[in-house]
Amino acid sequence: MAKPEPKLSTMPNLSKLSDKRLLDMRICDLKLSIRDTPLQKRIEQLNQELASRGLNFRPHCWLSDDWYSPDGIPGIAIPFYLAHPRLARLERKQLLEVEGGTHAWCMKILRHEAGHAIDTAFRIRRKARYRELFGSPAEPYPDYYQPTPSSRDYVLHLDMWYAQAHPLEDFAETFAVWLRPGSRWRTQYRNWPAIEKLEFVDEFMKSIRGKRPLVYNRKTIDPVSRLRKTLRTHYQRKREHYGVDYPSIYDADLRKLFSSDEEHRRNVTAAAFLSRIRNELRTIVAHWTGEYTYTIDQVIQEMIERCRELNLRLGGAIEQVKRDAMILVAVRTTNFLHEGRHRVAM
Repeated sequence: MAKPEPKLSTMPNLSKLSDKRLLDMRICDLKLSIRDTPLQKRIEQLNQELASRGLNFRPHCWLSDDWYSPDGIPGIAIPFYLAHPRLARLERKQLLEVEGGTHAWCMKILRHEAGHAIDTAFRIRRKARYRELFGSPAEPYPDYYQPTPSSRDYVLHLDMWYAQAHPLEDFAETFAVWLRPGSRWRTQYRNWPAIEKLEFVDEFMKSIRGKRPLVYNRKTIDPVSRLRKTLRTHYQRKREHYGVDYPSIYDADLRKLFSSDEEHRRNVTAAAFLSRIRNELRTIVAHWTGEYTYTIDQVIQEMIERCRELNLRLGGAIEQVKRDAMILVAVRTTNFLHEGRHRVAM
């Protein structure tokens, strides 16, 4: 006889709840907080990075249903699933990944969102030079964008060439590259047109050192305490938007390359194998295709994530599988670039 689901209390023990019970809960009933979670230390790290640059600005942060920094509010919304490991596991199962789930990834996004927040706080987008370099901030946001991976007009920070999505994202990405501790942006982007954007950010940030923000408020948009939709509804909408339920273009090829047979259940996972040879794959495919390693890495990452979902394992001789994997990555990289595969949902 199956054990009954535990009853919910004022502070639910999320770790003991099944996926079904969690999905039926409203987000506001999760009773989440940033305090005493890894997020608290990561926000403190962001603040230290801003202080080390002499900036008198600390964006306030709150939990919501996604990453964003609203217009007019110099703060950062952080997705709720990062406040509890059980919710992070559910996020991965529902959407195949946990955006910002590692320390490094979370810091990259926080720096990006801090770019939006400081733009708001000091009204940077009103500067003529801003509009000249990045474009009009009033440009409508597209539902999708189709980046040009070979472009050197934009910095590379978040995946999928996100700086190309919109002028506001271009600025936020540029700020994030500038802010990162140990960033060697002058060397990395020396011969890129994007260097002008970085120099603008550098000059402007020096001009506001120690100054108080022009816009200061602690408003929030859609904090978790007010989100009455269930997790089930939340994930249904997210999957529809990002096309997560669509069959993967990699499935047939990956099943040829790896195995899901019971006889191979003790073999190394395909995801682990691809991760192990990732650098070699990237280097060799770049040599033979002439494509940027950054582009190739996006293809490899998608393959790794899909292998994990399909529970595939190594089923053949290592060297043969490695050679076939190189061919597959090269073919998929070409398709990725030349058949519109890199059309990205916002």
